[in-house]
Amino acid sequence: MTEPLLDIAEVAERSGLAPSALRFYEKRGLIASSGRNGLRRTYRSDVLDRLALIACARGAGFTIAEIARLLVATPDDTGLRARMAEKARELEEDIARLTRMRDGLHHASTCMHEPLVACPDFKRTFKGPVPPVIGRARPDGRRPTGVAAASAGRAGAGTGE
Repeated sequence: MTEPLLDIAEVAERSGLAPSALRFYEKRGLIASSGRNGLRRTYRSDVLDRLALIACARGAGFTIAEIARLLVATPDDTGLRARMAEKARELEEDIARLTRMRDGLHHASTCMHEPLVACPDFKRTFKGPVPPVIGRARPDGRRPTGVAAASAGRAGAGTGE
């Protein structure tokens, strides 16, 4: 028995993406339709898993081109593996920074110190290396990626790279 196909409207509804984003991803080779039902594209249900991976990667600052490479990567792709390890390190930095911010906000939400940002416990939350400014190049000349870049608008669906 063949698995039922989902039309583009159903995939859009289930994934939270606009049909135009699905067509864009298909044009860029990130997803593939299984055919058409009349004028509507149809997809196998496993496209939802692929779209979840794409959304996660976009949210982490990956470009469309990087995601396309990731989706066809093989164990022999040493260049891509090195880039993935670098991305993982960048994400770890972002996670540490965001964790400090979350912890500081949790403390500030119950702190009675005036002003809140002068609280020694709040200040202690932010001790550590200063992260790169959003959108500004790092000391090595690279632009920030991950959450910082996503905040600067790099992670919007349909924006290309």
